[in-house]
Amino acid sequence: MEKLPRWEMSTIYPGELNSGELAADLAALASTMDEIERHRTQGLTAASTITPPAELARLLDRSVDLFNRANLLSANLEAYVDCIVATDSYNTAAATKQSEVEIAQVRLRQEWIRFQGWIRSLAEALPRALERAGSAQAHAFLLREAEAQAAYLMSEPEEMLAAELSLPGANGWSKLQRTISSQITVAFEVDGATQRLPMPALINLRTHPEEAVRRRAHEAEMREWEKVREPLAACMNGVKGAAMALNRRRGRTDCLHAPIDQSRIDRTTLDALLAAMKDSEPVFTRYFRAKAARLGKERLAWWDLFTPSGKTGRAIGWDQARETILSTFASFSEELRTFARRAFDERWIDAEPRDGKRGGAFCSSMPRVKESRVLCNYDGTLEQLSTVAHELGHAFHNECAYQAGKTELQQVTPMTLAETASIMCETIVNDAVLASAPDSQEELAILENMLVNDSQVIVDIHSRFLFEKEVMERRAHAELSADELCAAMERAQEAAYGDGLDPRFRHRYMWTWKPHYYDANLNFYNFPYAFGLLFGTGLYAIYRQRGAAFVKDYLRLLESTGEANAADLAVRFGIDIRTRAFWDRSIGVIASRVDRYCAL
Repeated sequence: MEKLPRWEMSTIYPGELNSGELAADLAALASTMDEIERHRTQGLTAASTITPPAELARLLDRSVDLFNRANLLSANLEAYVDCIVATDSYNTAAATKQSEVEIAQVRLRQEWIRFQGWIRSLAEALPRALERAGSAQAHAFLLREAEAQAAYLMSEPEEMLAAELSLPGANGWSKLQRTISSQITVAFEVDGATQRLPMPALINLRTHPEEAVRRRAHEAEMREWEKVREPLAACMNGVKGAAMALNRRRGRTDCLHAPIDQSRIDRTTLDALLAAMKDSEPVFTRYFRAKAARLGKERLAWWDLFTPSGKTGRAIGWDQARETILSTFASFSEELRTFARRAFDERWIDAEPRDGKRGGAFCSSMPRVKESRVLCNYDGTLEQLSTVAHELGHAFHNECAYQAGKTELQQVTPMTLAETASIMCETIVNDAVLASAPDSQEELAILENMLVNDSQVIVDIHSRFLFEKEVMERRAHAELSADELCAAMERAQEAAYGDGLDPRFRHRYMWTWKPHYYDANLNFYNFPYAFGLLFGTGLYAIYRQRGAAFVKDYLRLLESTGEANAADLAVRFGIDIRTRAFWDRSIGVIASRVDRYCAL
């Protein structure tokens, strides 16, 4: 393939880490925090439930405006330095700057906690204050949510200490996991040449057409994780131990309580989603068995899960990937195509796998300049084509909020809804590529790619949920050894994959490299992906029925995902996410793909 792009970061801060603009934003963040503190001590502390509604509204307006300014500066600084570190974990200057930003963010987090406590003390007076036009009224949903979540705060001194200790504590364990996993390289022979591959490139060999290569790559990966499993087990215990301690002190009922609230759903919705995922096992077992039969096996080994089927010709070069995405996005809306072309032309995407770069993919919002950046590890496969489309969907989601003039606080979107645009864009590309398949072999290859993704987001995500639930529950009583973590992972994979996977060849070290397990602020970073896939699939089905008339309503949905809970937003499209029926219909769409796959 042609040379893969690295992203352009100078439009965000022209001098990069030594940028005067970056230093100015850090200073502006500190200055804004001083203003927030003065407003709290000189204004908020004097207010009470008998303060006139007009005065409370004025105080709330000022608070919202200050927090918006601080959050915009904080988000931009964090996203920028995180992107630098994500592509070069050896960059010590970037790591130092990242630490500076994180320290500044602790103060912001502390002030928001104090503000939440103040709102809760005025709960009876809040509704009348929000009746008056202004910044507070425009952020009414967020303020009511903040007041409700304040019920799960510790005392103010405890919360201040917890915020300060998060950096050397859980966040430190997260950084260690990212550093260890991003700096592993492996000498590996493929296609007659030995190369030293970074771990993401080695993992990408799971799509190699030759089983001998896939198996050797899988075994090499297992050996590398074996070498670092003890420090990574310490990271897991550190992150989950901190989460469990805080949940307990904050009065959370169990380890799922906070993630459910963060996702802006309820337990009824989660139970319906999980039940649909569990009951979909026969659908995916049928797919796994059909795939195994194509490979001349009874059941799949782990290294077979991502094996391509059919024939797609040569690898998909970067230029071809660009043109495929742009042409298929155009079929949905001109706004989407124009936006994606800008992302390609202005080099918002870092696609090249390399040593020191983290694996996987993500999209990061740069609100100061109203741009996004996309990271992926492109290898010319259909899987990676889908990944680029997926991450551009996240970027388009950001763009919709920017264009609608939404503030930083209004853009705070839960993970469940954050996947809406990404799944839509991925599905648009996959369906268009499938519809244009010239023969059955090409159709088979495209269906394979779609079902690999579907099975990962439903079946493997289910295993990740089961694994994390067991780990969280057991971590409340004692640390887990590396062997215990491996055993828990294998139990979870057995429960989720059932008879579809050869029990001799699972991936006992999946817990080592998935960064989702090590997020210090977000536990159960798994079921929202399944929610997103099935919610996006359901929306796509509505789009197929309504056509262009759907697009306007859809864009309005993307603008407002930070301003309502998931159930209320879904009702706009006649969807009830609290019942099994909706989730089962989306599973049915996937089942039809399995039917076609088995028929080919």
